[in-house]
Amino acid sequence: MSPAGALVPGPVVDVLTAGEFLTEVLARVEQPTLDEISRELEAKHRLFAQLLGDGRASDLDEGGLRRVLGAVFSTRRRSDAIMAEVGAGRLRSAIADLLEGADPVAERFERFDAVLSPVADMAFDLPGELLHFTYPDRYWLWTRWLWDPRIETGSLRLVTSDELDLSAGGRGDTYLRVGQAMALVHEMGRAAGFVTGEDLLGTDVYLACVYAIYMYTVLRMRMTQEFNRIVPELADLVRRLLGVRHLES
Repeated sequence: MSPAGALVPGPVVDVLTAGEFLTEVLARVEQPTLDEISRELEAKHRLFAQLLGDGRASDLDEGGLRRVLGAVFSTRRRSDAIMAEVGAGRLRSAIADLLEGADPVAERFERFDAVLSPVADMAFDLPGELLHFTYPDRYWLWTRWLWDPRIETGSLRLVTSDELDLSAGGRGDTYLRVGQAMALVHEMGRAAGFVTGEDLLGTDVYLACVYAIYMYTVLRMRMTQEFNRIVPELADLVRRLLGVRHLES
């Protein structure tokens, strides 16, 4: 995964802060549990590859479409609304074009968004999930918890310097910026030891953990202790964010 173009010169990953996040994560969950979540992400990749890879998206039936939507945190409970608004045929064609179209990925990303515009809010994460988990060696994840350009926060911002500009003119170009940032976190994270594994799935797990810690911090400041008790444990929250909790294989 090597999106073209440079973001800013010099190091942009805050290695010290990234390491502190890992320390706090490991105080809440043991490493074998994180390794298990990584294996669950591998299973999610296999599911997407089986359903969507190598041109199979064009032949996906409505049941298959629902299985895909059910494996994405932001669409799992909204699959009925998405299917009703967009329609199985249009959604299937849009996914096939996103994954296998001949144009650059930024253009395909924009076209997918245009088709899903009636349900844009609930489908914000969907194109990044489809690309990444179908072809994790080619494409990277982009979810709102990784980077939300509307409020300019997310786990990528929490472990990178302010000089790193993640926003671009359109969603397709922003996807490329996010990819560059993901590559930087992955490479520097492996070198510094806060990311494990050679592929980006380990980086996905780490960044989901970062966001979970951020959520806990915000909740502690804003909510009562009683309400905090109903917040999921870190491993469960990370599984929810990554769409692998109760994953249907």
